[in-house]
Amino acid sequence: MSRFVRVVWAALASAALAFSNVQADTAIVPDAAAAVVAADKIAPYLPRFGRQRPVVAVLGENSNTVLTDFVVPYGVLAQSGVADVVSIGTTAGPLQLRPALRIVPDETMASFDQRFPQGADYVVVPAIGKRGYGPEGAWLTAQVAKGATIVSICDGVQVVADAGLLKGRRATGHWASYANRVAAHPDTQWVTNARYVVDGRFVSSAGISAALPTALALVEAIGGTERAKAFAVTLGVDNWSTQHDSDAFKLGFGIKMTHWVNMNLHSTQTIGIPVAAGVDEIDLALRAESWSRTMRSEAVTVAAVDGPIKTRGGLTLLPDNAAGRGAVPDLTLPAEDGVKGGQAIDAALAEIESRYGAGTARMVALAFEYPWKGL
Repeated sequence: MSRFVRVVWAALASAALAFSNVQADTAIVPDAAAAVVAADKIAPYLPRFGRQRPVVAVLGENSNTVLTDFVVPYGVLAQSGVADVVSIGTTAGPLQLRPALRIVPDETMASFDQRFPQGADYVVVPAIGKRGYGPEGAWLTAQVAKGATIVSICDGVQVVADAGLLKGRRATGHWASYANRVAAHPDTQWVTNARYVVDGRFVSSAGISAALPTALALVEAIGGTERAKAFAVTLGVDNWSTQHDSDAFKLGFGIKMTHWVNMNLHSTQTIGIPVAAGVDEIDLALRAESWSRTMRSEAVTVAAVDGPIKTRGGLTLLPDNAAGRGAVPDLTLPAEDGVKGGQAIDAALAEIESRYGAGTARMVALAFEYPWKGL
């Protein structure tokens, strides 16, 4: 990572820490609707337009889309076989996912509209770096008018809210953005302590790790409970309920110190993750994002052959190092070792703890809003 990029990351991280510190000191009153949320389910899919399977559009902004938010729902839905899943960029060209990986989307928003003039049945909206009402918001508004169900992951909910689509509705997002969401959109009922919230045709999820249970809930809505259960077993997941304790996630002094030390007193290592045709994009996304959120390392993909790679679910991945061309990683992890996609975060956190210590692993879990070892 260049010095310039490290300085920018440090500035952004410091701002985030300061903001989240204010939030940590702000009392969050548990929402009265939380008990009702536990029973929330996405409405069963009703076929439209003579389609045999629903069309699911996973929308990304080309320069700054959160990796797990985009790839995990895509992978779950594509691998489950319940839907036709289409990856979309706002404009032509690759998607640079944050904090790692590049992919080539299937369509742009414009070309998707040409291919599917009747619109998507579901649109998955990850967190992106840009805020405010932009082309993404206008496109989402048009999809809603065509009858689409909108499924936001983590702070993708802010993209939906910025488009004015959540007024008077219940929704949730990443624990650390709560105060920001309340201030920016007081006309939305912001729910805490739920992995995902369903309000009619609008579904929203908590922090990054909630991408997996939310996607499974969508598999259940489309394919039925038994099919969702069978697929969940292949992922090593035993439930995808809404139950979650977001109040447990707070920035304590120890986490803040770990963040500062990792940003300022350690050089950044590159961690190579081997990839080949058919790689499990769910496992890949969770491993790559986990290592890249340590503030001590960044993940790069390493392929033995040149050219794009098709993942198990059909994403087109552009490796960072192909056939020896590209930066040589400081450390290369073992290839896929049989860890199921739903267990990839635990496996990555254990590796990070072993290499960088428990404090760094806990910091990563906090960013994922993942209940690991007491969080």
